[in-house]
Amino acid sequence: MTELLNCPNCGSIYVKNKFREVCEACFKKEEKTFEEVYRFLRQRENRAATPQAIAERIGVEVALLYKWVRKGRLNVRQFTNLGFPCERCGDLIQAGKVCASCVTDIKKDLQSVSEDQERKKARQQSKTATYRTFFQEE
Repeated sequence: MTELLNCPNCGSIYVKNKFREVCEACFKKEEKTFEEVYRFLRQRENRAATPQAIAERIGVEVALLYKWVRKGRLNVRQFTNLGFPCERCGDLIQAGKVCASCVTDIKKDLQSVSEDQERKKARQQSKTATYRTFFQEE
């Protein structure tokens, strides 16, 4: 099913599909910019450039560079200093959604929650029901 949306860049109306997130005019601009960035990175002395350095040199938005790296259009094996921010802490990563240290922290947090739930369950099971009876003396 197709969706009619406003372009996030220029605001014009376009039909969204799975390949494009912007209108045709903005897509063409992005492609032209991509070609410039790729030409810049193919030069030996520029292969180790950071996203900020590329943005300053070419005048492209850093978010657009992150988008291309995330989609795999700019290969991080060829351009080692490229990456995109971790969704949790913001450090540059080259794959996934979160960095290794955040994965470790999340695992620790989940383990802690799991242990707390097990302790609570064990405490509830160890409680015994107490019944009181009252005897009346005659």
